[in-house]
Amino acid sequence: MENRESLKGKTVAITGSSKGIGKAIADAIHQSGGNLVLGSRSNVKQLERNVLQLPLDVTNEDSVKGFYEEAVKQFGTVDVLINSAGFGVFESVLDSRTEDFDRMMTVNLRGTYLTCKYFGKHMVENGIGHIINLASIAGTTALQGCGGYSASKFGVMGLTKVLQTELRHRGIQVTSVVPGSVSSTFWDEIDPKPEMSNMIPVETIASHFLYLIDQPKGAFVDEITIMPPLGIL
Repeated sequence: MENRESLKGKTVAITGSSKGIGKAIADAIHQSGGNLVLGSRSNVKQLERNVLQLPLDVTNEDSVKGFYEEAVKQFGTVDVLINSAGFGVFESVLDSRTEDFDRMMTVNLRGTYLTCKYFGKHMVENGIGHIINLASIAGTTALQGCGGYSASKFGVMGLTKVLQTELRHRGIQVTSVVPGSVSSTFWDEIDPKPEMSNMIPVETIASHFLYLIDQPKGAFVDEITIMPPLGIL
């Protein structure tokens, strides 16, 4: 993993940081010297040097507010918010369970809304900041068997675009990262589990996040799409 010295001193908050893409991003930032605020349902409150781990349920507004307040209390400011928490069930719309649909909308879309709301206000007060929302190719393309997941990720894309229009003139960058299939623990609970050998390595996705955090000044990146070599899987 390439080391980026300029990440030192920056504070990055990451949701869904205990596994998958979120964990890979956290590991990459930690190696590059940034401060980390890590939130996930499996975390307990713990501080190690420049890493603060906190319990976080993105579906619960009080939990999100507490996560934000603890981050600011510890590090004074948060420069970057990465929304990586996500949940997916893949079935046809007619065969799907309503409770699965509701959970995907609550975790993937409502959770992103809540974190953007609290951290976004903080960034506006500081006049600088970067929000990066992990979307999906399922949020730009209609894929069979992805009804609820696609609906939630299309929502994340729409929310991100609105935030771009609302926050750009206030100095806040908002970016959608739109990956195809990624070889991560996301698939562990999917039955049947798909073939993962041709998916994007999770470390590759983390490298793209590092680039976004440490990109040259003078331009905002609204959206990046990252696809497996063989296309949508």
